[in-house]
Amino acid sequence: MSWIPFKIGQPKKQIVPKTVERDFEREYGKLQQLEEQTRRLQKDMKKSTDADLALSKSAVKISLDLLSNPLCEQDQDFLNMVTALDTAMKRMDAFNQEKVNQIQKTVIEPLKKFGSVFPSLNMAVKRREQALQDYRRLQAKVEKYEEKEKTGPVLAKLHQAREELRPVRDDFEAKNKQLLEEMPRFYNSRLDYFQPSFEALIRAQAFPISPHAYTHEDTGISWSVSPALQPNSRGWVLL
Repeated sequence: MSWIPFKIGQPKKQIVPKTVERDFEREYGKLQQLEEQTRRLQKDMKKSTDADLALSKSAVKISLDLLSNPLCEQDQDFLNMVTALDTAMKRMDAFNQEKVNQIQKTVIEPLKKFGSVFPSLNMAVKRREQALQDYRRLQAKVEKYEEKEKTGPVLAKLHQAREELRPVRDDFEAKNKQLLEEMPRFYNSRLDYFQPSFEALIRAQAFPISPHAYTHEDTGISWSVSPALQPNSRGWVLL
C-alpha cells in the first residue's frame, strides 16, 4: 500500500474545476499523440524515399555490370538486350528521382513545418503549468492568513497576499483560456493541412514526371493554425 504525503503549500480551495482540467488533459493528450504520429510519418516517408532511390540505383548498377560482361562483345543480340535494359533502368532512376523530389517538396517538408509547431506548444503548456503552481502557492498563502485571527498584522499580510495573488491568477487564467481555445483549433486544422500532401503523394506515385507536378501550394489553402501561432526565425511560436 503506497503512502501519499500531505502536499505542503496546496490550497484547500479547488482553484481549477475538475471539468476544466479534464478538458485540458484530453486536448493536450490528443496533440501529444498527433506529434508522435507526425514524427513517425515523417520518419517512415524518409525511409520510403531512401529505399526507392536505393532500389533504382541498384538496378542501374546491375545493368552497367551486365554491359561490362564479356558476353556483350561476343553476342550482338545480348548486347542489344542489355543496352535496352540499361536505358530502361536509367529512365526508371530518373523517374524515381523526380518522384522523390516531389515527395520531399509536397509531403516531407510540410510534415517538418507542421512538426515545428509542437516544441512551442509544449513550452506554452509548461508555462501554463508553472503559472498554475504559482497560483496554487499564493492561494494557499491567502487561505493561511484567512484562517488566522484577524489582528492588524495578519490583515495587512492577508491584503498583501491577495494583491500578490491577483496578477498570478489572471496570468494563469489567460494562459489556460488561450490553450483551451488554440489546442482544439490546431488539432482540427490537421485535415485541411495534410490533405494536399496526401493527394500530392498519390499523384507523385502515379505521375512522377508530370509537367503539372502537384504541389502543396496548388490547393490554395492558406494554413493558419491560430492567431497565437506566429512565425519566427525558428518556425512557429506560440505566444
